[in-house]
Formats: sequence, structure tokens, C-alpha cells
Amino acid sequence: MQERKQPVVSLTPEPMPAWSAIVELRQYTLRPGMRDTLIDLFDREFVETQEAAGMKVIGQFRDLADPNRFVWLRGFPDMDARGRSLTEFYVDGVAWKAHRDAARATMVDTTNALLLRPARPDSGFRADAAARPPVGATALPDSLAVARIDHFDAPVSPDVIESFERGVLPALRDAGASYIAYFVTEPGANTFPALPVREGVNVLAWFAGLADRRGLERVQAGLAAASCGQAAGAKPPVGTKVLTLSPTARSHLR
Repeated sequence: MQERKQPVVSLTPEPMPAWSAIVELRQYTLRPGMRDTLIDLFDREFVETQEAAGMKVIGQFRDLADPNRFVWLRGFPDMDARGRSLTEFYVDGVAWKAHRDAARATMVDTTNALLLRPARPDSGFRADAAARPPVGATALPDSLAVARIDHFDAPVSPDVIESFERGVLPALRDAGASYIAYFVTEPGANTFPALPVREGVNVLAWFAGLADRRGLERVQAGLAAASCGQAAGAKPPVGTKVLTLSPTARSHLR
């Protein structure tokens, strides 16, 4: 009998429930010198208030390659819940109305947003027992997150996912990743049109947590010999973006 693949790495003694079935990956281009201003505002005013509306603020990061980019992830139970939660926060919520002008003043472009769903039923982000640092926390973790977004000219096929699991996943394991999660494009229609997302795209996106820069070097070395789309029948990506991310002081994912 063929052994069943185990696509997700879990370093906890017992697998934890997944945080979200729908995940937004949002990359914001900011005005020069304004990233820390937005992060301070976000960590203080937009974490608990979004979660009170039914979302999960999964993580927020500085892009180490671009001082004017802020990257964050939030999740939802499903697409209908997404529409309700975003309406509650952006239309009816007090926090956004009170602070939206200050937030928008830091931003140049917020349209680089992807809607994602786990590539496998168990490949999403896993909840853990660690509490998010409290409001006012300033200590930055030494850990890093790496994300790679592979774009394809058609919906991601099972062959591409298997190629990732056979080639890239072992490299991330060998680098000692503290978490690994991987996703494909959510094909459903945008349930909150006031907030644009990129449509007509097909991606495989993965995320891995690393203890420090040495882990990053091990990942880079491992990935040099591994690539999505190398399995028989799997088309290669038409474009790839790699993000090296530093968690903010209050990021839950770290």
C-alpha cells in the first residue's frame, strides 16, 4: 500500500486547529518613512478591533527588501463571513472611522492583495498556545518569515502541489522551519468589492517561519536545488516573488 503523504509540518505535540479557511495576503506600498507610523497605529488600533468583527489577524511584517512595504495576513472562516466581517469593520466599525485618515495618509497603494485558501485541507496556518504580545509591546523577535508566491497561467494543478511537497517542503523542514503553510488562489468572487483584490491570477503561495537569519541561509541553499513545477506534467511558474519578512512586535505569526 502506498504511504499517505503528510504535506504539513507541525512542530506541536498535537495538531492544532487551523486558523482560517480563507486568507488574505496584503502588500501595501507606503509613503517613504511612514512604515513605522502605520505599524504603530495598526498594532495599537487595528488588531483586536478586526478580531472583534470576526476576522483573525494572523501576522504583520516589515518587508526587509523594501523599507516602504508593509505586509500582513488576515483570515476568515469562509467567503460569506469575510463579507460580513469586512462590512462590520470598515463600514460600521468605530476604530476604522476614527483612524482611517491617519492610516490612509501613510499609504500609496493597497491593491496588491491576494485571496488564498489552503492547498490541502491541513496545509493552513495552525493556531498555537502562544499569546499575542499585548498592546504597547515593542520588543521585536529575532525570527523571520519567508514567503514565496509562484504565479501560473492556469489554476494550480495537483502536480504542482505535489512538486512543492516533494521538492520545496523538505528544504523547509531541513532548515528547521517553525511553521509551514501553503495556499492556492481562492476562486470565489470578492465578497467586499469596496476593498479590491487581485483577480484573474493563479498562485501557489507558501510561508515558513525561521528562528533567525541562519535559518534563512539554509532555506536559500535548499531552494537553490528545488523548484515548483519540476514534476512530470507540472508546468513551471510564469513568475515568482520571494518575501523576507520581519514580524512586528505584536504579530501573532512569528
